[in-house]
Amino acid sequence: MLSLLRKKKQNTLGLDLSGSSVKLLELSCHNGQLQVESYAIAPLPNRAVVERKIQNPEQVSQTLLQAIPTSCSDACQTVAAVPDAAVITRTISMDTGLSADEMESEIILEADQFIPFPIDDVAIDFEVIGPTKNHPDKQDVLLVACRIETVDILQKTLRQGGLIPTVVDVESYALERVVSRLLPRLNITTADPVIAVVDIGATIMNLTILHQKQTLYSRDQLFGGQRLTDEIAQRFQLCPDDAELAKKTGKLPDDFHQNTLPAFLHTTVQQISRALQLFYSSGTYKHVDYILLAGGCAATKGLSGRVESSLAIPTFIANPLALATINSAIDQKALNRDAPALLIAFGLAMRYLENAPD
Repeated sequence: MLSLLRKKKQNTLGLDLSGSSVKLLELSCHNGQLQVESYAIAPLPNRAVVERKIQNPEQVSQTLLQAIPTSCSDACQTVAAVPDAAVITRTISMDTGLSADEMESEIILEADQFIPFPIDDVAIDFEVIGPTKNHPDKQDVLLVACRIETVDILQKTLRQGGLIPTVVDVESYALERVVSRLLPRLNITTADPVIAVVDIGATIMNLTILHQKQTLYSRDQLFGGQRLTDEIAQRFQLCPDDAELAKKTGKLPDDFHQNTLPAFLHTTVQQISRALQLFYSSGTYKHVDYILLAGGCAATKGLSGRVESSLAIPTFIANPLALATINSAIDQKALNRDAPALLIAFGLAMRYLENAPD
């Protein structure tokens, strides 16, 4: 959505901006096969990005400049995303015989009726979904609107960071894209499953509910892996960077595995359970069939098993690498460790390659 340039290129970067880091992942496509060519994860200064909104473009662009050489990437064309909270979406029904110009005019008129700010301040894009059910002469069109200011800040930050913004997507669409491709590779036996994607970052945990490849529900709550990092730093008298590294590698005293880690796993399960209860109370769905763990915390030792046993819901760790081969120059061990945190970046990179020719 919100496409800025529609040319096709065989290599592209997916850029995921969270409150704690930038994540870059480069994909190529050859004969229909995706390959991860390079990737980088770089920490952001505190409050450079808050609630997925860029607050300090200069700090973010400086981080990007430092991260791009680390990824060893020659690709500059970039797919980034605006958060779902920054967009307004609506599905409308339109006559199938409309020309492109007629469709655009009607969409602008339609958008003007439900957008709560001046239409001149809004970037609008649309995509034809398919025929309207029970109305063969109609087609469903997804309309997406976002304030121009939000898109401009993102584009400017990318350009200052040495990247070329090619497509501006929406985070939930990137998630839908990659998860829909992952599901057939999981041991899922339920027909038409309801999937809970739990993305646990440094400070924010997001619950997104997917059904039939579409988002039913999405909610953030304040909780993340930073809590465990802080506990490690305090208990073992480490600086924050060393604590984060020790957490990732698991190179910690037995006391961590016996006391600190189990307490964090217990709290995490409570947070996931609370998030699910909020979802159940919001509508007609009273269950989920599977949980998919993503984000930097997803690979925490013992977490998926604890979630599955405590909530009695089959639980998997998101691994977008299952959809691609890996360039031999990449540190495979490090990439496997980081894979769950790259889910959105992978989905964004797929956006540009979805229809790439073989």
